[in-house]
Amino acid sequence: MTFIFSPIFKGLNRKTSLLVAICTVLFGCGGEKQLVSSSQEPDPVVIDVPIAYVKRPIPLDEDGNLITGDLRQPFEFLPGAALYIKSRASANALEINITDRAFYTPEQIEQASEENPLAGYDVKDVDVSYDSQRLVFAMRAPEIEDADEDEQPTWNIWEYDRSSDQLRRIISSDIQAEEGQDTGPVYLPDGRIAFSSTRQAGNQAILLDEGKPQYQGLDEGLDEYASVIHVMDSDGTDIQQISFNQSHDLDPIVLSNGKILFSRWDQAGNNDSINLYQMNADGSGLEILYGRHSHASDRSDDPLQFVKVRELQDGTILSALRPFTSDTIGGDFVSIDYLNFIDNTQPIASQTGLSGPAQTPVLFDNITIDGSLSRGGRFASVYPLWDGSSRVIFSWSQCRVYDPEQIIAEGEVVERKIIPCDDSHEDNPDIEEAPLLFGLWMYDGIENTQLPIGVPVEGEMYTEALAMEERPYPNDAQIAEEYEQTLADENLAKVHIRSVYDFAGVDASAQGIAVLSDPTQTPALQRPVQFLRIVKSVSIPDEDVRDFNASAFGRSRNQLMREIIGYVPVQPDGSALFEVPANLPLAFSLVDIDGKRVGARHQNWLQFAPGEVKTCNGCHSQQSTLPHGRLDAEAESINFGAPTTGAPFPNTNPVLFADMGETMAQTAGRINGVNYPTPDLEFVDIWTDPDLATPAESFYYAYANLSSPLPVTTACATNWTNLCRIQINYPDTIHPIFEVNREILADDGMTVLEDRTCTSCHSPTDEAEMARVPLAQLDLSGSISTDNPDYLTSYRELMFADSEQELNEGAIVDRLVQVFDANGDPVYELDEDGELILDGEGNPIPVFRTVTVANTMSTNGARNSAAFFDMFAAGGSHQAWLSKAELKLIAEWLDIGAQYYNNPFAAPAD
Repeated sequence: MTFIFSPIFKGLNRKTSLLVAICTVLFGCGGEKQLVSSSQEPDPVVIDVPIAYVKRPIPLDEDGNLITGDLRQPFEFLPGAALYIKSRASANALEINITDRAFYTPEQIEQASEENPLAGYDVKDVDVSYDSQRLVFAMRAPEIEDADEDEQPTWNIWEYDRSSDQLRRIISSDIQAEEGQDTGPVYLPDGRIAFSSTRQAGNQAILLDEGKPQYQGLDEGLDEYASVIHVMDSDGTDIQQISFNQSHDLDPIVLSNGKILFSRWDQAGNNDSINLYQMNADGSGLEILYGRHSHASDRSDDPLQFVKVRELQDGTILSALRPFTSDTIGGDFVSIDYLNFIDNTQPIASQTGLSGPAQTPVLFDNITIDGSLSRGGRFASVYPLWDGSSRVIFSWSQCRVYDPEQIIAEGEVVERKIIPCDDSHEDNPDIEEAPLLFGLWMYDGIENTQLPIGVPVEGEMYTEALAMEERPYPNDAQIAEEYEQTLADENLAKVHIRSVYDFAGVDASAQGIAVLSDPTQTPALQRPVQFLRIVKSVSIPDEDVRDFNASAFGRSRNQLMREIIGYVPVQPDGSALFEVPANLPLAFSLVDIDGKRVGARHQNWLQFAPGEVKTCNGCHSQQSTLPHGRLDAEAESINFGAPTTGAPFPNTNPVLFADMGETMAQTAGRINGVNYPTPDLEFVDIWTDPDLATPAESFYYAYANLSSPLPVTTACATNWTNLCRIQINYPDTIHPIFEVNREILADDGMTVLEDRTCTSCHSPTDEAEMARVPLAQLDLSGSISTDNPDYLTSYRELMFADSEQELNEGAIVDRLVQVFDANGDPVYELDEDGELILDGEGNPIPVFRTVTVANTMSTNGARNSAAFFDMFAAGGSHQAWLSKAELKLIAEWLDIGAQYYNNPFAAPAD
C-alpha cells in the first residue's frame, strides 16, 4: 500500500519543534493530518515494538560544509554515530546506547564530556533478525591517530542480542576481521549472514588458480576495491563470495521468496548506474530485477540511483532514490511494483497493457532531490513495519528557510528567524534554506497520523531506524532451479541460449530462424553467427600490488583488461548449449565465420554458480527498453524448438533426431555431448543432410598453426581446462605477427621470389638501411614510438591517427600542404593585431598544415577495422598474406578492446 501526503508545518523553529513533542497539532493538506502527542495514550501495538536507530551529528567538514557522501564510496568514515534502542516507538521511551561498549569501558563512558569526548566511531546498515531478538550492522572503530590510511580500522559486521544484552563482532579474529571492508549485513533464513565486502574471497582464490598473485581488485573506475556480496556462518566462519561484479554490489536484503535483492553498480564499458538485481544464496540465478532505464526523473537533473532497498508487506519494494552525489543529505523513497514492471514505464511482457509508473512516492509527493528547495522536506531513512498496520518509521527533516522578511540592522546580533517553507519561497532566489533538522517519526497510514518518536535536535540526525518486530521467515532459495551435481564437482555451470537472434522476443535475423535452420535454404557457411565468444574480466590491482602506467590499457581504457575463455558453436536456429567455468565475471559476444564480433559488446557481467544450469531466451541491445535479462519478465522465446519427438529438424541430418521442444543445441548436446569452450575456431557441418545437399567444408583456425608466440600457456596449448585463458598482450602476441618471415622462395629453397614479411615494406628503412616512407604510410616496426615511448611504433601507427610523411633530402618529414580559405584564396600568417607577417623579402608567409592519415584499426572491434582486414580478404592487395589463425587472433584482440596489455603483471612496473 502507498501512502502519500504533503504536510505543511507552520511556525516550526528550534523551540516550537520541541513543543511539537508534547502538544497535539493539526496540520497537513487541508488539515487532514494529525501530529499525535507523545503524552497521549500510546498505541498499544507501538508499546510492544522496540525500535533501533542510528543517531549522529550532522556531518560537516572542517569548513562547516555539509558532507553529503557519494554512493560509489560505501566505506566513507564519518565518526560520531552510535546505535540506540528504545523499548517502544515513543518519544519519551528510554534511549539506550548499545555500541559505545564495543570500544570503551563503563568508566570511560561515564567520564566522557563535551570537553573530553570519546573518540568517534561509525555505524550503519542495521538489520533485524526474523525473530526480532538480534540486530546485525556494520561498525567501524575510531580512527587510529597518526596511522596511515591502510593501517586504519576497516568496517566490520557486529551483532547485538537483545535477549541477552550481548554485543559481539561476528568475525572474532582481529586479523580476519580487518581483511576487508564489510558492510550491509542481512540475515539469511538459515541463520547465515549475507553482506557486501571487499574481501573478494572467491576472486582471490581464482587468481591463485590462474597462476597470479592474490589481490583485491579495484572497481571499474579504478578508485577503490570493489565490494561484492559474500555469505558467512553466524560465527564468522566459512566466508564465501557469491557475486562477481567488477564494481560494487551493495545493500543486500532477502525477499519473501528467498532471493537476495541488492543494488549493483553497473560500470562495465560505458555503463554507470546502480540497478536492482537478484540471485539465490549460492550466487545462482543472477538477473536484473529492475531499473536499467529508470534513472531519469523530473525531480532531479542528475540520474537517480536505486539504493537502500527493503521489501514492503504488499510485495512491492521500497527504495531510496538519490544521485551519486548531491548537495544535501537524504533523498526520496518510492515503492516499486517490480512484480509487474522491469522499468518505471516498461511492464513485464505478460502485462503489456500496463503503462506505469511502477514507482510511487511512499510518503510525500513533493520531494526534490536535486539540491533545490524541497517543499516536502528530506528523508534520511524509511522503514516499513510488517504487522499489517501500514505504519512506517522514518527519519525526516522539515523544509525550513530563514525568514526573508526579518530585518536585521547593521551590527545587530540576533537569532535569525526560521519559518516553514511555503509556495512563495519556491521561485525566490533570495531564499536561504535553514540547516537540516531531522526527527524520527512513525506514520500510521490507516489512522493518517504521524507520531514523533525521536525529537529533532539541532546539529544531530537519525540516519537509520527500524522496528524490532517479528517477521515471517523467507523461503530458503539456496541453489538454482536446475542443478547438476556433476557440474558442481568440476566447478562448472551450463548455459542454454534458445536463440541468439531473439532480441526481446523479436526475431532479429534477416531471414527468420525457420529459414536459417534449414540447410537447404541457408547454406551453413552463410549463417551470420557461427560462434559465441566467452570473455572474462581481469581484476585490476591497486598500485601497492602492481603499479603500472595507464598506457597499459592501450588507446582506450573503456574495456580495461580482458581475457577470453574460448568459443562455442552457435547452431543454425541460433541456439547454443555449453559449459562455462563457475564464479567468474563473464560476457558473451556473437562471432561470425572469421572470428569477428557481430553487433555491440555485451557490457554487463554474467555469473554462474557451480552446478547451475541457466536458460536464456536470447540477446538484447542496450538501446532497447524491452524486458531482457529477467526470465519472468521477457517475452516468450522466438524459438519454440522441435515440433515433434523422434524426427529430425526440417531438411536436416536424420542422425540428429529431436525431442519435442528441443532447440538444435539441445539435440546436438544430447547426442554429441555438451561443448566446453575451446580456444580455436572449429567448424563442422553436422546439420546438412548429405542426401539433400553437400555439407559445408570444415575448417579449424588453431593457435597451434601460428608462427608467432601463442596467447596461451604451454600447458593450456595441449590441454584446455576451465583454468585456461586466452591472454593477448600486444607486444608479446600481436606485434610478432608483423615480423614473421613470409618470404616466398623459388624451388631451390634459397632464391627469394617475393618477401611478404610485413616489416619488409612497412618500415622506415629499406634493405640497404636507407630512409624511406613506410608503404601506405604505415610503420609496423618494433621500435619505440617517438610519439609515445610506452608503445611500440606499430601499435601507435595502427591505433592512432598520424601525419602523412615524405622523404626530403634523405630524411623522413611530415608532409605539409598550403592552407586555402573557403574562397580558394591562400591563408597567410597574421600577427596579434591581424596584420600580415612578412618574410625577409617583404612577402606574406603562407600557412601550411600537416596531412592527417587515419588509423587503420579501431578499439571498437574488428568489423570497425575494415581498412586493415579488407587488404587480406578475397580481392585485397594482401589476400591470404596472413593466415586465418593470425587474422582470428587480431580480430579477437580488437573485439575485446585492443588493449596494449591484458595482464597487469605483464605491463612494465611504473
